[in-house]
Amino acid sequence: QAQLVESGGGLVQTGGSLRLSCAASGRTFSRYAMAWFRQAPGEEREFVAVISWSGVYKYYADFLEGRFIISKDNAKNMMYLQMNNLKPEDTAVYYCAADQTYRPEATMMYEYWGQGTQVTVSS
Repeated sequence: QAQLVESGGGLVQTGGSLRLSCAASGRTFSRYAMAWFRQAPGEEREFVAVISWSGVYKYYADFLEGRFIISKDNAKNMMYLQMNNLKPEDTAVYYCAADQTYRPEATMMYEYWGQGTQVTVSS
């Protein structure tokens, strides 16, 4: 059974950093594009970033302003999101997702989803 499990969330002050991890199991996700999404309280889930299966291609949401970096380690079946210069508006539950197709756009069309990890940025 394919499964994605996020970790690394927590409470951080404004301007701080966190690194989220997404562990994939149950199938070989090395040939899958993987992405991060987030959902703040009372808001719809929104796209954050996506990385191609090889890790060569990446696409980010415009609002990130270069603060986040997505990466992938196929040997470990892991994906990461390095989040720097965090702001209170980054507070959300962060989800990872995977799909066989790499789509450099803000789309929800992903086959597999994790359960999410909470990130809270205090002001």
